[in-house]
Amino acid sequence: MGKRSLRGKGPTPKAEDRPYHKAFRKRGPNEPGRTPGGKPKGQFSGRRQYGGTATAGADWVIGRNPVWEALQAGLPVKRAYVADGVERDDRLRDILAFAANNGISLLQATRQELDRLTGGGVHQGVALQLPSYEYANAQTVLEDALASDEAALVVALDSITDPRNLGAIIRSAAAFGAQGVIIPERRSAQVTAAAWKTSAGAAARIPVARVTNLNRTLKSYAEAGFQVVGLAGEAETDITAVGDGSPVLLVVGAEGSGLSHLVRQNCDVLARIAITSEVESLNASVAASIALYEITRAQLAE
Repeated sequence: MGKRSLRGKGPTPKAEDRPYHKAFRKRGPNEPGRTPGGKPKGQFSGRRQYGGTATAGADWVIGRNPVWEALQAGLPVKRAYVADGVERDDRLRDILAFAANNGISLLQATRQELDRLTGGGVHQGVALQLPSYEYANAQTVLEDALASDEAALVVALDSITDPRNLGAIIRSAAAFGAQGVIIPERRSAQVTAAAWKTSAGAAARIPVARVTNLNRTLKSYAEAGFQVVGLAGEAETDITAVGDGSPVLLVVGAEGSGLSHLVRQNCDVLARIAITSEVESLNASVAASIALYEITRAQLAE
């Protein structure tokens, strides 16, 4: 195992001093080991990483099973790390074999270095760093959609905060021939590792644009000739009546709260998906898939 594996690791820190332990999270915001804002000292202030329990950058996948799933899902890899002297099991052997067979270089790091890189997350000796997602420009998406040989179809999301929902919608948008997806910068899930995984690689095939003002973007698309269609459960128009061959910008809101008031005002039409009275609402990604299917079907019929 090498000399390094024989060295002692020192005394185990107290539970309240370990950032990933529940005893640490129970400590008050002004107690030692935390910043005045309540965040653990020395940890990143980014989003929660896919597959872990501690706060780290949104571009990290940590833990043996999450790393294995990420590799199988085809997530882009910027750097891959394995800790020195880490105990090998079947899952780690799978990871090492996959990396070797696919030309992915594994960088060696000490456990302390990997702790620092992942913000104290439970990495189990292996971690992936994903490249930062390169968002498209909403105006470019508009122009490309209008120039496409296919009927122009773009999806805009309002307050979709679950990255798995975002990933599923990106996947459906790609499957039904949409030319792009638009998300707000604030109060919205971003294209993180969880979204990448759920999209099953579609995030690399369809542009996702991030905008500072969604309502302004809806207006610009309407001025360019798009019919802005918002999904709303209480709407009178059925989604099957939408899609007459003109460009469509489908706007999907969060499950439960739905579209915000201003977004509703900037929609040309609100449309509903017919469901039984026993079901209050559909998951946002499921609703988006059904709507995309109906709109695409109507556009192809023209």
